[in-house]
Amino acid sequence: MTLFRLAISVLFAVSSIAVAQAKTVWVDDQLYLPVRSGAGSQYRIIENAVPSGTPLEVLEASDSGYTRVRTPKGNEGWVSSQYLSETPIAADRLRTANRQLEETRAELDRVKEQLSNVVSERDSLESSEASLSDRSQELQEELQRIKSIAADSINLERRNRELREENQKIRNDLEVLTAENERLEASKEYDFMLLGAGLVLGGVLLALIIPMLKPTRKTDNWA
Repeated sequence: MTLFRLAISVLFAVSSIAVAQAKTVWVDDQLYLPVRSGAGSQYRIIENAVPSGTPLEVLEASDSGYTRVRTPKGNEGWVSSQYLSETPIAADRLRTANRQLEETRAELDRVKEQLSNVVSERDSLESSEASLSDRSQELQEELQRIKSIAADSINLERRNRELREENQKIRNDLEVLTAENERLEASKEYDFMLLGAGLVLGGVLLALIIPMLKPTRKTDNWA
């Protein structure tokens, strides 16, 4: 029975050590904790002034108020359990929280930028959609106009023929008027020439007649 109890005690101790080895504690706030070679203040200090927030690997826990740990430098020793904390110190937690906050802010800025890009892309797509809608409406109106023109193609051809005939008639009238104008111009020049010749002839006649109209002086028979 004594051997059975001893085996149970050994197993419990081994389990406690295994659990303790998988655990990490931190030096509490605003302390410089000495690491000693034994579980008591009378033992030699093997590493002095471990600062607050230093993570220590737990190697063994005891009921004496001391815990056996391994420091980041690789030293193994005993420290007072009352200065150990199950969680990081407030300063470390604050730094961690600030770092997480900065990461969250950076992520928020990236999300905002992505949102802005998405909104800009959406606005661009909406503008393109509106332009396409307007263009589609214009094309539909153009198609309707073309259909109307195609349906009235016979009338257009007839009207075109009438316009060509009317244009030819106007050209003919213009040619007639031009010829008449040239004839009138020539007739006018001919009339001017006749008038000039008449005036010259009249002048010659007057020059011949006027001397004949002067009274002749009678011959003095008494002379």
